[in-house]
Amino acid sequence: MLGSGLRNWFSRGASHALAVALPPGEARDAILQGELLSPGVRADWPVERMCVNDALWGEGYIFPGGEIETLRMAKPLGLSAASSLLVLGIGGGGPACSLAVNFGAWITGYEADPDLAVVATERALKANLGKRVKIETWDPSEPEFARNYYHHTMALEAMRGARPEPLLAAMASAMKPGGQLVMLEIVADTPLDPADPIVAAWARLDHRPADGMPNEVTVTRVLGRLGFDVRIVEDLSQRHLQQAMIGWRRTVRRLEATKPSPREAGQVVSEAELWLLRLRLFHDSKLRLIRWHAILR
Repeated sequence: MLGSGLRNWFSRGASHALAVALPPGEARDAILQGELLSPGVRADWPVERMCVNDALWGEGYIFPGGEIETLRMAKPLGLSAASSLLVLGIGGGGPACSLAVNFGAWITGYEADPDLAVVATERALKANLGKRVKIETWDPSEPEFARNYYHHTMALEAMRGARPEPLLAAMASAMKPGGQLVMLEIVADTPLDPADPIVAAWARLDHRPADGMPNEVTVTRVLGRLGFDVRIVEDLSQRHLQQAMIGWRRTVRRLEATKPSPREAGQVVSEAELWLLRLRLFHDSKLRLIRWHAILR
C-alpha cells in the first residue's frame, strides 16, 4: 500500500496521493504532519532516516549512487595502502569504509552531523577498520585540518551553508603539494529565491540555507586562486537524477513486500517529499550537481 502511494507520489507529483497508502485515522494524520518522526527536539538524522537512506543508497550512504559513485570519484586518485585521504561528508561511514576496503588507503573522515559521525565510527569498528579509518566531527563554517598532512582530499556535498573560500582554503592547506582533490557539490547558477515555496520547503527538509548555495564558476575560480590546476568540471545532474529514481524504485518494491511501522512510514514520507522537491529543482535547472577534479601545484 505505501509502495503504491510512493509510486503515485513520484509519477504524479501529488503529495496527497500518499494518504491512501497510510494507516487510517489519527496515525495517518500524525505521519503526514511529521509528528512521528522524532519526539521532542528533532534530530536532523534520526535512526529511522538513516535506515531509509541505507535502503535507498546503500549502508552508510546518504546520496544517490552510493558506493558506485564514491569509487568512481576516487579512481583517478590512484589510492593505495601508502595513501592518506581526507574525506569530508562521510555520512554514516559508507564512503570511508568503501575507500579503505577497496584501496587500502588511510582514511580520515569528517562529518558535520554528530549522530551520523557516531554511526560512521560504529560502522568502521564493526568492519575491523578502526586502525585504517578515523572519524571526526567538524564545523563547515570553521574548517580546520592538519596542515600538509594528506596526500589527497575528497569532498561529498561538504559546503552545506559554508562559504567556499575558507573551506577550499582549509582543504588546500591540509594537502601535500601535488595532491589531488575530487569534489562533489550541488550548485545554483543563479541565487535561489527563499520566498519560492518549493525552494523554501526543500531547504527546510534538506537542512540547507536557501540563500547560501555555491556557484560553479565561483568555486572554480577560488580553486585556481588557491593554486589548484582544475582538470575537470563535470555536470553530473542527469546521472544524479537517474540514480535517485533507481534508488526510489528499488525501495518502493521493498515497501510493497514489507509493511513499515507508522514511525518508519513517517520517515519514508518525509524523505520522499524531500526528494520530490529536490528532483523538481533539478528538472527546472535551479540546482545542478558538479564534480571537480583538481591538482594542487
